[in-house]
Amino acid sequence: MNTLKLKKDNYKWEVLVLLWIAFFVNQADRQVFNVVLPLIKEDLALSDVQIGTIATAFNLVYALLVPMAGYIGDLFSRKWIVSLSILFWSVATMFTGLSNGMIMLIVMRSVATGGGEAFFGPSNYALLASYHNRETRSFAMSIHQTSYYVGVILSGFVAGYIGQHYGWRSAFLVFGAVGVIHAVVMIFRLRDKKEEGVEVRSEGGRVKTENENLKSDEVKKEKISLFEGFRVLFTTPTAIMLTVGFSGLIFVLTGYLTWMPTYLFEEFNMSLAEAGFHSMFYTHLFAFFGVMIAGKLSDKLAGKNPANRILLQAGGLLFAVPFIILMGNSGTLAAIYIGFAGFGFARAFFDANTYTVLYDVIPEKYHSSASGVMIMLGFAMGSLSPLILGLMKPVLGLSFSISSLAVIWLVCGLLMVVAYKFFYNRDYAKIHNI
Repeated sequence: MNTLKLKKDNYKWEVLVLLWIAFFVNQADRQVFNVVLPLIKEDLALSDVQIGTIATAFNLVYALLVPMAGYIGDLFSRKWIVSLSILFWSVATMFTGLSNGMIMLIVMRSVATGGGEAFFGPSNYALLASYHNRETRSFAMSIHQTSYYVGVILSGFVAGYIGQHYGWRSAFLVFGAVGVIHAVVMIFRLRDKKEEGVEVRSEGGRVKTENENLKSDEVKKEKISLFEGFRVLFTTPTAIMLTVGFSGLIFVLTGYLTWMPTYLFEEFNMSLAEAGFHSMFYTHLFAFFGVMIAGKLSDKLAGKNPANRILLQAGGLLFAVPFIILMGNSGTLAAIYIGFAGFGFARAFFDANTYTVLYDVIPEKYHSSASGVMIMLGFAMGSLSPLILGLMKPVLGLSFSISSLAVIWLVCGLLMVVAYKFFYNRDYAKIHNI
Protein backbone atom coordinates (compact mmCIF):
# COMPACT_ATOMS: atom_id res chain seq x y z
CA MET A 1 0.00 0.00 0.00
CA ASN A 2 2.90 2.35 0.81
CA THR A 3 4.53 1.60 -2.55
CA LEU A 4 1.23 2.27 -4.33
CA LYS A 5 0.79 5.55 -2.46
CA LEU A 6 4.36 6.59 -3.32
CA LYS A 7 3.71 5.91 -7.01
CA LYS A 8 0.55 8.01 -6.87
CA ASP A 9 2.39 10.86 -5.16
CA ASN A 10 5.19 10.73 -7.72
CA TYR A 11 2.82 10.59 -10.67
CA LYS A 12 0.87 13.66 -9.61
CA TRP A 13 4.11 15.63 -10.00
CA GLU A 14 4.76 14.01 -13.38
CA VAL A 15 1.30 15.22 -14.40
CA LEU A 16 2.35 18.71 -13.30
CA VAL A 17 5.50 18.48 -15.46
CA LEU A 18 3.55 17.24 -18.51
CA LEU A 19 0.94 19.98 -18.16
CA TRP A 20 3.65 22.57 -17.41
CA ILE A 21 5.30 21.82 -20.76
CA ALA A 22 1.92 21.79 -22.50
CA PHE A 23 1.04 25.21 -21.09
CA PHE A 24 4.53 26.43 -22.04
CA VAL A 25 3.88 25.36 -25.64
CA ASN A 26 0.43 26.96 -25.48
CA GLN A 27 1.67 30.37 -24.39
CA ALA A 28 4.77 30.31 -26.60
CA ASP A 29 2.58 29.52 -29.60
CA ARG A 30 0.20 32.36 -28.70
CA GLN A 31 3.01 34.91 -28.36
CA VAL A 32 4.69 34.12 -31.69
CA PHE A 33 2.12 36.18 -33.60
CA ASN A 34 2.64 39.22 -31.37
CA VAL A 35 6.43 39.15 -31.70
CA VAL A 36 6.63 38.80 -35.50
CA LEU A 37 3.65 41.11 -35.99
CA PRO A 38 5.70 43.97 -37.56
CA LEU A 39 7.09 41.53 -40.15
CA ILE A 40 3.62 40.17 -40.97
CA LYS A 41 2.26 43.70 -41.22
CA GLU A 42 4.99 44.76 -43.67
CA ASP A 43 5.05 41.57 -45.74
CA LEU A 44 1.27 41.36 -46.21
CA ALA A 45 0.66 45.15 -46.21
CA LEU A 46 -1.80 45.07 -43.29
CA SER A 47 -3.02 48.10 -41.32
CA ASP A 48 -2.98 48.46 -37.52
CA VAL A 49 -6.75 47.91 -37.45
CA GLN A 50 -6.44 44.73 -39.53
CA ILE A 51 -3.73 43.41 -37.20
CA GLY A 52 -5.94 44.20 -34.21
CA THR A 53 -8.86 42.47 -35.91
CA ILE A 54 -6.88 39.24 -36.35
CA ALA A 55 -5.94 39.20 -32.65
CA THR A 56 -9.50 40.07 -31.65
CA ALA A 57 -10.95 37.31 -33.84
CA PHE A 58 -8.57 34.78 -32.24
CA ASN A 59 -9.81 35.64 -28.75
CA LEU A 60 -13.46 35.73 -29.82
CA VAL A 61 -13.28 32.24 -31.34
CA TYR A 62 -11.50 31.05 -28.21
CA ALA A 63 -14.17 32.63 -26.01
CA LEU A 64 -17.11 31.20 -27.96
CA LEU A 65 -15.80 27.62 -27.95
CA VAL A 66 -14.40 27.36 -24.42
CA PRO A 67 -17.76 26.78 -22.63
CA MET A 68 -18.37 23.76 -24.88
CA ALA A 69 -14.81 22.65 -24.14
CA GLY A 70 -15.45 22.92 -20.39
CA TYR A 71 -18.69 20.96 -20.67
CA ILE A 72 -16.99 18.21 -22.67
CA GLY A 73 -14.19 18.14 -20.09
CA ASP A 74 -16.71 17.23 -17.38
CA LEU A 75 -18.07 14.33 -19.47
CA PHE A 76 -15.15 12.73 -21.29
CA SER A 77 -11.46 11.87 -20.89
CA ARG A 78 -9.49 15.01 -20.06
CA LYS A 79 -6.27 13.26 -21.07
CA TRP A 80 -7.50 12.92 -24.67
CA ILE A 81 -9.06 16.38 -24.78
CA VAL A 82 -5.78 17.99 -23.67
CA SER A 83 -3.55 15.86 -25.92
CA LEU A 84 -5.62 16.22 -29.09
CA SER A 85 -6.14 19.96 -28.59
CA ILE A 86 -2.34 20.45 -28.49
CA LEU A 87 -1.96 18.40 -31.67
CA PHE A 88 -4.72 20.36 -33.46
CA TRP A 89 -3.55 23.88 -32.62
CA SER A 90 0.10 23.00 -33.31
CA VAL A 91 -0.73 21.79 -36.82
CA ALA A 92 -2.82 24.96 -37.33
CA THR A 93 0.15 27.05 -36.17
CA MET A 94 2.36 25.44 -38.80
CA PHE A 95 -0.24 26.24 -41.49
CA THR A 96 -0.38 29.85 -40.24
CA GLY A 97 3.16 30.19 -41.58
CA LEU A 98 1.76 29.55 -45.07
CA SER A 99 -0.75 32.43 -44.93
CA ASN A 100 -0.78 34.86 -47.86
CA GLY A 101 -3.25 37.47 -46.59
CA MET A 102 -5.66 38.57 -43.88
CA ILE A 103 -8.36 35.99 -44.74
CA MET A 104 -6.01 33.01 -44.42
CA LEU A 105 -4.51 34.46 -41.23
CA ILE A 106 -7.98 34.68 -39.71
CA VAL A 107 -8.83 31.12 -40.80
CA MET A 108 -5.57 29.53 -39.63
CA ARG A 109 -4.64 31.77 -36.72
CA SER A 110 -7.93 33.05 -35.36
CA VAL A 111 -10.29 30.15 -36.11
CA ALA A 112 -8.17 26.97 -36.26
CA THR A 113 -5.49 27.85 -33.69
CA GLY A 114 -7.89 29.71 -31.39
CA GLY A 115 -10.41 26.88 -31.61
CA GLY A 116 -7.81 24.23 -30.81
CA GLU A 117 -6.51 26.17 -27.82
CA ALA A 118 -10.05 26.64 -26.45
CA PHE A 119 -10.33 22.93 -25.65
CA PHE A 120 -7.05 22.90 -23.72
CA GLY A 121 -7.70 25.30 -20.83
CA PRO A 122 -10.66 23.88 -18.85
CA SER A 123 -9.54 20.23 -18.99
CA ASN A 124 -5.93 21.22 -18.30
CA TYR A 125 -6.77 22.98 -15.03
CA ALA A 126 -9.38 20.45 -13.95
CA LEU A 127 -7.02 17.53 -14.59
CA LEU A 128 -4.23 19.16 -12.58
CA ALA A 129 -6.63 19.97 -9.73
CA SER A 130 -7.86 16.37 -9.65
CA TYR A 131 -4.35 15.13 -8.82
CA HIS A 132 -3.66 17.80 -6.16
CA ASN A 133 -5.83 18.21 -3.06
CA ARG A 134 -6.15 21.43 -1.09
CA GLU A 135 -2.80 20.83 0.63
CA THR A 136 -0.82 21.14 -2.63
CA ARG A 137 -3.32 22.58 -5.10
CA SER A 138 -2.43 26.27 -4.90
CA PHE A 139 1.30 25.47 -4.94
CA ALA A 140 0.86 23.13 -7.95
CA MET A 141 -1.22 25.76 -9.75
CA SER A 142 1.49 28.34 -9.05
CA ILE A 143 4.22 26.08 -10.44
CA HIS A 144 2.03 25.43 -13.46
CA GLN A 145 1.55 29.18 -13.97
CA THR A 146 5.33 29.71 -14.22
CA SER A 147 5.25 27.93 -17.59
CA TYR A 148 3.20 30.86 -18.90
CA TYR A 149 5.94 33.31 -17.92
CA VAL A 150 8.80 31.16 -19.21
CA GLY A 151 6.91 30.45 -22.42
CA VAL A 152 6.27 34.11 -23.14
CA ILE A 153 9.87 35.14 -22.31
CA LEU A 154 11.57 32.47 -24.43
CA SER A 155 9.13 32.73 -27.30
CA GLY A 156 9.59 36.50 -27.34
CA PHE A 157 13.31 36.14 -27.99
CA VAL A 158 13.33 32.94 -30.07
CA ALA A 159 10.43 33.97 -32.33
CA GLY A 160 12.02 37.39 -32.83
CA TYR A 161 15.38 35.83 -33.70
CA ILE A 162 13.89 33.28 -36.11
CA GLY A 163 11.67 35.93 -37.69
CA GLN A 164 14.51 38.38 -38.14
CA HIS A 165 16.96 35.85 -39.62
CA TYR A 166 14.73 33.29 -41.35
CA GLY A 167 11.39 35.07 -41.84
CA TRP A 168 8.15 35.17 -39.87
CA ARG A 169 6.82 32.05 -41.59
CA SER A 170 9.66 29.95 -40.18
CA ALA A 171 8.77 31.01 -36.63
CA PHE A 172 5.28 29.51 -36.97
CA LEU A 173 6.64 26.31 -38.50
CA VAL A 174 9.18 25.77 -35.70
CA PHE A 175 6.81 26.45 -32.81
CA GLY A 176 4.08 24.34 -34.38
CA ALA A 177 6.45 21.39 -34.80
CA VAL A 178 7.47 21.54 -31.12
CA GLY A 179 3.79 21.33 -30.15
CA VAL A 180 3.20 18.28 -32.35
CA ILE A 181 6.09 16.45 -30.67
CA HIS A 182 4.80 17.17 -27.16
CA ALA A 183 1.28 16.11 -28.13
CA VAL A 184 2.65 12.67 -29.00
CA VAL A 185 4.45 12.50 -25.62
CA MET A 186 1.21 13.43 -23.83
CA ILE A 187 -0.73 10.68 -25.59
CA PHE A 188 1.64 8.05 -24.20
CA ARG A 189 2.39 9.49 -20.74
CA LEU A 190 -0.68 11.38 -19.50
CA ARG A 191 -3.46 9.51 -17.68
CA ASP A 192 -6.83 10.51 -16.31
CA LYS A 193 -7.14 10.48 -12.51
CA LYS A 194 -8.09 7.09 -11.09
CA GLU A 195 -11.22 6.97 -8.98
CA GLU A 196 -10.40 6.95 -5.31
CA GLY A 197 -12.99 4.26 -4.34
CA VAL A 198 -13.85 3.27 -0.78
CA GLU A 199 -11.49 0.79 0.93
CA VAL A 200 -13.02 -2.65 1.62
CA ARG A 201 -11.50 -5.85 3.00
CA SER A 202 -12.04 -9.15 1.24
CA GLU A 203 -12.48 -12.50 2.98
CA GLY A 204 -8.79 -13.22 2.51
CA GLY A 205 -7.94 -10.01 4.33
CA ARG A 206 -6.58 -8.16 1.29
CA VAL A 207 -7.38 -4.44 1.27
CA LYS A 208 -8.62 -3.14 -2.04
CA THR A 209 -10.85 -0.36 -3.39
CA GLU A 210 -14.26 -0.69 -4.96
CA ASN A 211 -12.96 0.97 -8.12
CA GLU A 212 -9.55 -0.70 -8.15
CA ASN A 213 -7.72 -0.36 -11.48
CA LEU A 214 -10.57 1.72 -12.88
CA LYS A 215 -9.69 5.00 -14.57
CA SER A 216 -11.98 7.98 -14.43
CA ASP A 217 -12.60 7.92 -18.16
CA GLU A 218 -13.83 4.31 -17.73
CA VAL A 219 -16.31 5.35 -15.08
CA LYS A 220 -19.60 6.89 -16.17
CA LYS A 221 -19.50 10.48 -15.03
CA GLU A 222 -22.67 12.03 -13.72
CA LYS A 223 -24.38 13.66 -16.67
CA ILE A 224 -24.84 17.41 -16.57
CA SER A 225 -26.35 19.76 -19.10
CA LEU A 226 -24.36 22.23 -21.17
CA PHE A 227 -25.81 25.24 -19.37
CA GLU A 228 -25.34 24.02 -15.79
CA GLY A 229 -21.87 25.56 -15.71
CA PHE A 230 -23.44 28.93 -16.54
CA ARG A 231 -26.15 28.46 -13.91
CA VAL A 232 -23.76 27.48 -11.15
CA LEU A 233 -21.34 30.32 -11.88
CA PHE A 234 -24.03 33.01 -12.23
CA THR A 235 -25.72 31.97 -8.98
CA THR A 236 -22.46 32.26 -7.02
CA PRO A 237 -21.64 35.93 -6.26
CA THR A 238 -17.95 35.29 -5.61
CA ALA A 239 -17.61 33.44 -8.93
CA ILE A 240 -19.33 36.33 -10.75
CA MET A 241 -16.94 38.90 -9.28
CA LEU A 242 -13.95 36.64 -9.90
CA THR A 243 -15.05 36.35 -13.53
CA VAL A 244 -15.28 40.15 -13.87
CA GLY A 245 -11.81 40.49 -12.32
CA PHE A 246 -10.48 37.75 -14.61
CA SER A 247 -12.01 39.54 -17.62
CA GLY A 248 -10.26 42.76 -16.63
CA LEU A 249 -7.01 40.85 -16.19
CA ILE A 250 -7.25 39.31 -19.67
CA PHE A 251 -8.23 42.63 -21.28
CA VAL A 252 -5.10 44.34 -19.98
CA LEU A 253 -2.79 41.38 -20.63
CA THR A 254 -4.05 40.89 -24.19
CA GLY A 255 -3.50 44.54 -25.04
CA TYR A 256 -0.04 44.47 -23.46
CA LEU A 257 1.04 41.19 -25.12
CA THR A 258 -0.22 42.25 -28.55
CA TRP A 259 1.15 45.79 -28.74
CA MET A 260 4.13 46.12 -26.38
CA PRO A 261 6.68 44.48 -28.74
CA THR A 262 5.53 46.86 -31.48
CA TYR A 263 5.75 49.81 -29.05
CA LEU A 264 9.42 49.13 -28.25
CA PHE A 265 10.16 48.33 -31.91
CA GLU A 266 8.69 51.63 -33.16
CA GLU A 267 9.41 54.04 -30.29
CA PHE A 268 12.93 52.92 -29.32
CA ASN A 269 14.20 51.55 -32.65
CA MET A 270 14.93 48.10 -31.24
CA SER A 271 15.48 45.10 -33.44
CA LEU A 272 12.63 42.61 -33.55
CA ALA A 273 14.50 40.13 -31.33
CA GLU A 274 15.33 42.85 -28.79
CA ALA A 275 11.76 44.18 -28.73
CA GLY A 276 10.35 40.67 -28.36
CA PHE A 277 12.73 39.90 -25.51
CA HIS A 278 12.65 43.15 -23.51
CA SER A 279 8.89 43.61 -23.79
CA MET A 280 8.35 40.22 -22.12
CA PHE A 281 11.45 39.44 -20.03
CA TYR A 282 11.16 41.81 -17.05
CA THR A 283 7.41 41.37 -16.66
CA HIS A 284 7.48 37.60 -16.70
CA LEU A 285 10.73 37.17 -14.76
CA PHE A 286 9.25 39.06 -11.83
CA ALA A 287 5.90 37.31 -12.33
CA PHE A 288 7.77 33.98 -12.08
CA PHE A 289 9.09 34.84 -8.62
CA GLY A 290 5.85 36.58 -7.68
CA VAL A 291 3.68 33.54 -8.37
CA MET A 292 5.95 31.27 -6.32
CA ILE A 293 5.68 33.64 -3.38
CA ALA A 294 1.96 34.14 -3.92
CA GLY A 295 1.24 30.41 -4.09
CA LYS A 296 2.95 29.63 -0.79
CA LEU A 297 1.57 32.74 0.89
CA SER A 298 -1.93 31.96 -0.35
CA ASP A 299 -1.92 28.43 1.08
CA LYS A 300 -0.63 29.74 4.40
CA LEU A 301 -3.11 32.61 4.73
CA ALA A 302 -6.01 30.46 3.52
CA GLY A 303 -5.44 28.22 6.54
CA LYS A 304 -6.53 31.15 8.69
CA ASN A 305 -9.28 32.40 6.39
CA PRO A 306 -9.98 31.05 2.85
CA ALA A 307 -11.14 34.53 1.80
CA ASN A 308 -7.53 35.74 2.05
CA ARG A 309 -6.93 34.24 -1.39
CA ILE A 310 -9.25 36.73 -3.08
CA LEU A 311 -7.82 39.55 -0.97
CA LEU A 312 -4.38 38.73 -2.40
CA GLN A 313 -5.87 38.98 -5.88
CA ALA A 314 -7.33 42.40 -5.11
CA GLY A 315 -4.00 43.58 -3.72
CA GLY A 316 -2.16 42.39 -6.82
CA LEU A 317 -4.40 44.32 -9.22
CA LEU A 318 -4.32 47.52 -7.17
CA PHE A 319 -0.55 47.38 -6.62
CA ALA A 320 -0.01 47.03 -10.39
CA VAL A 321 -1.90 50.23 -11.32
CA PRO A 322 0.99 52.75 -11.01
CA PHE A 323 3.34 50.36 -12.81
CA ILE A 324 0.99 50.10 -15.82
CA ILE A 325 1.01 53.90 -16.06
CA LEU A 326 4.80 53.92 -15.76
CA MET A 327 5.47 51.28 -18.43
CA GLY A 328 3.33 53.09 -21.00
CA ASN A 329 4.17 56.69 -20.17
CA SER A 330 7.93 56.95 -19.69
CA GLY A 331 10.58 58.44 -21.93
CA THR A 332 13.40 56.19 -20.72
CA LEU A 333 13.79 52.45 -21.08
CA ALA A 334 14.94 52.10 -17.45
CA ALA A 335 11.63 53.49 -16.18
CA ILE A 336 9.65 51.30 -18.59
CA TYR A 337 11.53 48.20 -17.41
CA ILE A 338 10.72 49.08 -13.79
CA GLY A 339 7.09 49.37 -14.87
CA PHE A 340 7.30 45.94 -16.50
CA ALA A 341 8.81 44.40 -13.36
CA GLY A 342 6.24 45.82 -10.93
CA PHE A 343 3.38 44.98 -13.29
CA GLY A 344 4.55 41.37 -13.59
CA PHE A 345 5.21 40.81 -9.88
CA ALA A 346 1.80 42.21 -8.88
CA ARG A 347 -0.28 40.35 -11.47
CA ALA A 348 1.18 37.06 -10.22
CA PHE A 349 -0.87 37.39 -7.01
CA PHE A 350 -4.03 37.23 -9.11
CA ASP A 351 -2.73 34.40 -11.30
CA ALA A 352 -1.75 32.18 -8.37
CA ASN A 353 -5.28 32.16 -6.96
CA THR A 354 -7.66 32.29 -9.92
CA TYR A 355 -8.65 28.64 -10.26
CA THR A 356 -8.17 27.84 -6.59
CA VAL A 357 -10.68 30.56 -5.69
CA LEU A 358 -13.12 29.37 -8.36
CA TYR A 359 -12.89 25.73 -7.27
CA ASP A 360 -13.36 26.75 -3.63
CA VAL A 361 -16.83 28.15 -4.34
CA ILE A 362 -18.01 25.81 -7.15
CA PRO A 363 -19.00 22.11 -6.67
CA GLU A 364 -16.31 19.75 -7.95
CA LYS A 365 -18.44 18.15 -10.67
CA TYR A 366 -18.75 21.56 -12.34
CA HIS A 367 -15.06 22.53 -12.17
CA SER A 368 -14.34 22.14 -15.88
CA SER A 369 -17.68 23.62 -16.98
CA ALA A 370 -17.39 26.65 -14.68
CA SER A 371 -13.78 27.17 -15.79
CA GLY A 372 -14.98 27.18 -19.39
CA VAL A 373 -17.61 29.83 -18.67
CA MET A 374 -15.13 32.05 -16.82
CA ILE A 375 -12.52 31.69 -19.57
CA MET A 376 -15.15 32.41 -22.23
CA LEU A 377 -16.24 35.65 -20.62
CA GLY A 378 -12.66 36.66 -19.84
CA PHE A 379 -11.44 36.19 -23.38
CA ALA A 380 -14.60 37.64 -24.92
CA MET A 381 -13.82 40.85 -23.05
CA GLY A 382 -10.07 40.54 -23.62
CA SER A 383 -10.58 40.01 -27.35
CA LEU A 384 -11.64 43.63 -27.71
CA SER A 385 -8.37 44.99 -26.34
CA PRO A 386 -6.08 44.58 -29.41
CA LEU A 387 -8.72 46.13 -31.66
CA ILE A 388 -9.45 49.03 -29.29
CA LEU A 389 -5.73 49.79 -28.89
CA GLY A 390 -5.34 49.45 -32.67
CA LEU A 391 -8.02 52.12 -33.13
CA MET A 392 -6.51 54.37 -30.42
CA LYS A 393 -2.93 54.04 -31.70
CA PRO A 394 -3.07 56.43 -34.70
CA VAL A 395 -5.14 58.98 -32.75
CA LEU A 396 -3.73 58.99 -29.20
CA GLY A 397 -0.54 56.98 -29.60
CA LEU A 398 0.44 53.65 -28.04
CA SER A 399 1.96 55.32 -24.99
CA PHE A 400 -1.33 56.81 -23.79
CA SER A 401 -3.31 53.75 -24.89
CA ILE A 402 -1.19 51.36 -22.83
CA SER A 403 -1.21 53.62 -19.75
CA SER A 404 -5.01 53.90 -19.89
CA LEU A 405 -5.25 50.16 -19.20
CA ALA A 406 -4.52 50.97 -15.53
CA VAL A 407 -8.12 52.14 -15.08
CA ILE A 408 -9.39 48.61 -15.80
CA TRP A 409 -7.33 47.03 -13.02
CA LEU A 410 -8.19 49.76 -10.56
CA VAL A 411 -11.92 49.04 -10.95
CA CYS A 412 -11.44 45.25 -10.88
CA GLY A 413 -9.22 45.43 -7.79
CA LEU A 414 -11.87 47.35 -5.87
CA LEU A 415 -14.51 44.85 -6.97
CA MET A 416 -12.42 41.97 -5.59
CA VAL A 417 -12.28 43.77 -2.23
CA VAL A 418 -16.09 43.82 -2.25
CA ALA A 419 -16.13 40.07 -2.95
CA TYR A 420 -13.75 39.48 -0.04
CA LYS A 421 -15.78 41.53 2.40
CA PHE A 422 -19.31 40.41 1.55
CA PHE A 423 -19.48 37.14 -0.40
CA TYR A 424 -16.46 34.81 -0.33
CA ASN A 425 -16.85 33.22 3.11
CA ARG A 426 -20.57 32.65 2.58
CA ASP A 427 -20.06 30.94 -0.80
CA TYR A 428 -17.16 28.89 0.55
CA ALA A 429 -19.20 27.70 3.53
CA LYS A 430 -22.07 26.60 1.28
CA ILE A 431 -19.82 24.36 -0.80
CA HIS A 432 -17.94 22.89 2.15
CA ASN A 433 -20.96 22.49 4.46
CA ILE A 434 -19.50 24.70 7.16
